[in-house]
Amino acid sequence: MSLLAGLGAGPAGAAGGAAVVPAPRRPTSRAWLWLLLPGLVYLLLLFVVPVVALLATSLYAPVPGGELGQYAPALRVANYADALAAFWPQLTRSFGFALLATLAALLIGYPMAYVIAVRARGRPLLQGLLLVLVVAPFFTSFILRTIAWRQILADDAFVVQALQLLHLLPEGGRLTATPVAVVSGLTYNFLPFMVLPIYASLERLDPRLVEAGADLYASPATTFRTVTLPLSLPGVVAGTLLVFIPASGDYVNSSLLGNSTNTSMVGQVIDARFFRVLDYPTAASLSVVLMLVILVLVGAYVRRAGTEDLL
Repeated sequence: MSLLAGLGAGPAGAAGGAAVVPAPRRPTSRAWLWLLLPGLVYLLLLFVVPVVALLATSLYAPVPGGELGQYAPALRVANYADALAAFWPQLTRSFGFALLATLAALLIGYPMAYVIAVRARGRPLLQGLLLVLVVAPFFTSFILRTIAWRQILADDAFVVQALQLLHLLPEGGRLTATPVAVVSGLTYNFLPFMVLPIYASLERLDPRLVEAGADLYASPATTFRTVTLPLSLPGVVAGTLLVFIPASGDYVNSSLLGNSTNTSMVGQVIDARFFRVLDYPTAASLSVVLMLVILVLVGAYVRRAGTEDLL
């Protein structure tokens, strides 16, 4: 008792027995700065410097009397107006194709993620097998997968013949070199980016919440709409962003599955202007516009979805 009394006789005891919590000491070690240094250097060299160089190139002006591909540093803002006036159809088509591919991936990917995370819960072998099937396309090259998709949609392939037999495609109609083929290729190639984030959200879902909905006499559809879907919304938002952003700038699918008239996307234009035409300012201007539009659309979408913490 005397020991306890002695402990309580200090300043804390004098203040009515309230315990005094010592203030946490600030760490004196600077090791965390050295841990951040490699990442900061990486971002500086491979992100900040290229973006600054891209912005500078987008303002270059042709050298008077110079050869093809010769440009001088300048502040020619008119490059942006010229690029948009010449290639706005490809830019809008890119976002249209990306939006369609994102919606298709969501409609296909959400049921897949739901089956893997919810229906296969408690069966690790089945769940693991389904996850392997989702990520298996990553074991093959992106270009090879797209070429294989072109063979699937070929005029003499089973898909076209089946659609013609069902009178869903006119006789002599085709799928390759059409917007349908490009959107199908985008959906197929980026589908795992939609499935995996949604699966992660559904995997963390507490089953007792769904059981509570059933205990309150809610139908399965009502429980899904009011419990499962809202709680999986962060995964939906992450998946749609992971599909929409790379699909907007993709040029492999439009090059291999489309043609140069009604399926060309802005990625094809940037590739052609930079590597073949040597029109570096136009290519850089389109790249900057593409990044800015994606940032605006992504910011508005995330805020509208109510998940600002993803930004």
